[in-house]
Amino acid sequence: MAYSNRPFASHLRAPSMGGSQNTSGQSPALVARINEKKAELENLKQLRDLSAGLAAQMEQLEEKLSTLSGGTEAVAAVLSNWHNVLRAINMASMKIPKPKEGEQMSGLSSGIGLETPLPQTLVRVPAED
Repeated sequence: MAYSNRPFASHLRAPSMGGSQNTSGQSPALVARINEKKAELENLKQLRDLSAGLAAQMEQLEEKLSTLSGGTEAVAAVLSNWHNVLRAINMASMKIPKPKEGEQMSGLSSGIGLETPLPQTLVRVPAED
C-alpha cells in the first residue's frame, strides 16, 4: 500500500495542546475547559502519587503489625507461666530456714557470716522430647 504525498487539510489536524495559545479557531469557553481539564489532570496525578505513598505506608504498617503480633504471642506465653514461676519461688522460699533474731544479730556483730542452708537449685527439666 503506497502512501500518498497529499498534505493533511488544516481542519483535520488536532490543535496543539502546548501552551495556552488562543488561536482564532478556539472559543474562550473551549480554552477555559481545556485549562480546567489540565488542572484536573494535575490533581489526579497528585492523587495517584499520594495514593502510592499511602499504599507503601500501609505495607510497612502491615509488616510491623505482623512483627508485633508475633511478639505479643511470645509475651503472652511468658505471662501465662509467671504464676507457675512465682509459685515455685514461693515453695522454694518456704523451705529456707529462717534464722532467729538473736543468731542473725550475733553473726553480723562478730563479722563471721553464718551460712544458712539454701534450698536445692530449681532445675527445669523438659517434659517433651
